[in-house]
Amino acid sequence: MILERTKNEILVRLPAYVDLTELQNMLDYLQYKELTAKSAATQSNVDQLAKLVNKSLWTKIKANKGLK
Repeated sequence: MILERTKNEILVRLPAYVDLTELQNMLDYLQYKELTAKSAATQSNVDQLAKLVNKSLWTKIKANKGLK
């Protein structure tokens, strides 16, 4: 593995035999960290938003499937 810092970015070079699925999971996590680095949201805020999204999603799924 080679780690290199340039003026604007950090480059990581890995051998071709590295498992791409695991690498993608790691990159997804790093993207999450990048996107939330400056967030002022609390865990309570996140929990409330997740609950609201889940409720809305289930309402749409039930409507699409003709369920009560």
